[in-house]
Amino acid sequence: MTTATETATCPVCGEDKRVKKDGALTKHGRPTPCNGSYQPVGKARIPRRSKSGFYRCRIENVDLRSVTTILNQGSPKEALIHWAGKLVAETAMDFLPALVRAARTPETRKNALDWLKRAHTRKRDERADLGTAVHNIIEAKVLGQPIPADILADEEMAPYITHFEAFVRDWQVEFTASEMVVAHYLEEYAGTLDYLLRSPLLAAALGCPPDMDIPGDTKTGGELDETTYDGDVRGVYPTAGVQMSAYRKAPYGWLRDGTRVELPERHSIGVVLHLRPEGYRLYPLDCGDDVFEAFKHIRAVAEFQTGRAKTIVGPALTPPKNSQIRKAA
Repeated sequence: MTTATETATCPVCGEDKRVKKDGALTKHGRPTPCNGSYQPVGKARIPRRSKSGFYRCRIENVDLRSVTTILNQGSPKEALIHWAGKLVAETAMDFLPALVRAARTPETRKNALDWLKRAHTRKRDERADLGTAVHNIIEAKVLGQPIPADILADEEMAPYITHFEAFVRDWQVEFTASEMVVAHYLEEYAGTLDYLLRSPLLAAALGCPPDMDIPGDTKTGGELDETTYDGDVRGVYPTAGVQMSAYRKAPYGWLRDGTRVELPERHSIGVVLHLRPEGYRLYPLDCGDDVFEAFKHIRAVAEFQTGRAKTIVGPALTPPKNSQIRKAA
């Protein structure tokens, strides 16, 4: 976030002007205000995801629905339902004596139930912290910067760093982008991709030119080589390919200095790095045009769920005051 003491060159008048806290130029020009007044500059030009699930693009003055919001609203995640139920059951068995004691009074029973119901959210938050740390490792590698000291000091993170570095070394990976915000104005969505990479070995394995960007993502959940009841790799689900297809088809992206650029073609097969303390696996994910069509169908379902579905069920009908029930002849 920029500060009130920073200055930037106005793209209209060419003069250095003060930058406000929101990253926009202050009003300037006399007697007629310059058209560059209030324009976002630098990193402030990069759209940020709001709590409502939209990216605000200040260049085009439009709100673009978040890719992850679309997938959450439009694609059922049955595996997560089973995972949450399993986690609550395991938590209950691990703390069975304490739960039996808590069941003796109404107040402690309610507290225990509330605690159990939040078992999956606690685990989700733990994984979110882990995922953030892993992304920070990748970010440091992409920028050629040292890994943050707090991550290096965390013994739990040591195997993740080791296996990530092994992945980069094994596949001769060169990252070309990380945590880049991308947008598709025609389809009205935006999102933040994990990274783009190039690798001669992966290019040969996936069938693309060595100088073509390959979409990539990292997952840290599940267990290595473990599958769900329906055959998916636990922690690496098909929706990752759907999400990747949306990022792949986005024509625009933002550089770190806030410049919006047109993105080159990206390969129709991406990769997911499944990173765990015991090792890593690299999975190819189809993110081609037919998968993108599936994304658009999911978006239509999400729009239905948050729009038309809210008006389908009307209020209960009230019987007429003077209604009479006709007797059967």
